[in-house]
Amino acid sequence: MPRSASFIESSSALSAIAAENRSSPAPAPVSNMGAGPGAAIDPAQAAVSIRGLNKIYRRKKGGDKQALFDVDLAIGRGELFGLLGPNGAGKSTLINIMAQLVNKTSGTVSVWGHDLDREPRQVAAAIGVVPQELNIDPFFTPRELLDLQAGLYGVPRAERRTVDLLAAMRLTEQSDSYARSLSGGMRRRLMVAKAMVHTPPVLVLDEPTAGVDVDLRQQLWAYVRELNRAGTTVLLTTHYLEEAEELCGRIAIINHGKLIACDTTDALLARLDSKEIVFIVGGDLTEPPAALARWDATLLGPRRLRLRYRPSATRVGEILAALQAARVEVIDISTLETDLEDIFLQLTRRDDSDGAAKPAIQRGRVS
Repeated sequence: MPRSASFIESSSALSAIAAENRSSPAPAPVSNMGAGPGAAIDPAQAAVSIRGLNKIYRRKKGGDKQALFDVDLAIGRGELFGLLGPNGAGKSTLINIMAQLVNKTSGTVSVWGHDLDREPRQVAAAIGVVPQELNIDPFFTPRELLDLQAGLYGVPRAERRTVDLLAAMRLTEQSDSYARSLSGGMRRRLMVAKAMVHTPPVLVLDEPTAGVDVDLRQQLWAYVRELNRAGTTVLLTTHYLEEAEELCGRIAIINHGKLIACDTTDALLARLDSKEIVFIVGGDLTEPPAALARWDATLLGPRRLRLRYRPSATRVGEILAALQAARVEVIDISTLETDLEDIFLQLTRRDDSDGAAKPAIQRGRVS
């Protein structure tokens, strides 16, 4: 079959499938917040279902490289799900398999009930992917790029949301400027808009806020939240751990190609039985009171005393009683709660067995 005919046939198939997705009602979110590594979610209700996924990169020199090891993962319809891991952990490989940019070695992948091996076109129409790399033609305008992308998915002109998507991504003023003139953050937002032109039920965001300033990041997440509330399933990878902590109901952590954790965000945070408490005291101290040594008492200043303790084994009242017995006047108290960064570092370091570099992590508060 000539290449042009094959392209037309593929485009026609995608057109019909994308139209079916657009006309389908938004799914109700699935209650799976207590799920473990995907096993508790009914596969029939999963937006994404992955079973026994392996990927081996064949190399002529240096030996083969296995990027994924028997990954099992299920994401419920309507979830805002986080996938975290250090650089090189296998996140992008997993996403690229879903996007059909990389061929899997073994295992099964289904998206919106469509098997990747048997129904690749249906999978392509059911998913929108925002990759890490910016793949935008610099000689098109944002308006032209979105119209072209919508045309490839067979979206009728009357149903195209080009204007709305540009407005949502704050690109209205730049809609008729060449893409090469856009800043890095603008190009990143344009990538999100491109992924949404065919209204896919599943949206995959691979490091979408890299290079985006704080204000624009907040605007982007506000839009993603709106999409999620409307029923779009969102799979997010990010190095801004506070983003994942605040946005995602469930989080999976992958390291060296293996899924090492998958649970609700609250359950993951509860895994680390460690807490810090800082006391502002009424008089200068030259050393921590001996009675507080079991809590790793440390002076941060003449009147600032830090203690570390395990909430499961020690109550704050016990510490206060020890301070009172030592005749230490307490003026103020502050605590440092466990956050996702602590869990991430603990799990990935525990899993590291080959001297791999420390994971790249960043702070980035969202509102």
